[in-house]
Amino acid sequence: MSVSELKPAAEAEVLYAEKGHVAVITLNRPERMNTISRTMLNELCEALLRAEQSKNVRAVILTGTGRAFCAGLDLSEATKPGDGIASGATQSTTLDLRNTPPTILFNMEKPTICALNGSAAGYGMDTALGCDIRIMAESAKLAAAFCKRGILPESGGTWFLPRLVGWSKAAELIFTGRTLSSAQCKEMGLVSDVVPDDNVLERAEALANEIAVNAPLAVQASKRMMRMGLEETFNDHVHHVFLQLLPLLKTKDAAEGMRAFMEKRPANFEGR
Repeated sequence: MSVSELKPAAEAEVLYAEKGHVAVITLNRPERMNTISRTMLNELCEALLRAEQSKNVRAVILTGTGRAFCAGLDLSEATKPGDGIASGATQSTTLDLRNTPPTILFNMEKPTICALNGSAAGYGMDTALGCDIRIMAESAKLAAAFCKRGILPESGGTWFLPRLVGWSKAAELIFTGRTLSSAQCKEMGLVSDVVPDDNVLERAEALANEIAVNAPLAVQASKRMMRMGLEETFNDHVHHVFLQLLPLLKTKDAAEGMRAFMEKRPANFEGR
């Protein structure tokens, strides 16, 4: 049993729920604007892995409670001598990629949607960028405020931003630590959609359910190929796509999808 499962829901710093084929993971420190504590890091890892391993889940939503999505690391905890969030970095020169939320999030096969219910800064912004799709509240903002705090984007921002907006714009955002409105985020392509604050989770759930009715093995293979394609030549990539296609053609879902198309009806995919 995980740490979070031992706590009442009101005390857990990360909430987990499955609604149909969609897992909703919620950062739950509203009184601290969902800043990341060591406990939250552990519970977020558990929740992401739980969603990834669930045979029922086909899409994952990451959101927050209260007026912020995530205001970054909890600096009051991060700066504690000996037992703060960053204390382990002074004792080790390696990073265990198996238990850090950014790497778990990046390596998830299932599609992820960040429902930005409020603003995100620092670690929170990087976490949002690590999701496949972002839906943003109109009043929300993104702030790459790392250099203003004397650090660098430590949780994926230096990898994601140049790929999302290009080198020049990424350099401008990171070096200045500028705060972006939801309209600016939409214009740059950092988010897929901007919606009224009260509709963020509803819009994310509608999108997640739209994804979840498709063949989950095909969706996951598509995500896998997109991720690999970031580092491959085109010729190498099409060979890998072909190797992914061959086993998919043998699945029950592929047969169902083709049969449903011919019969002009919605397909009933089982993930087999």
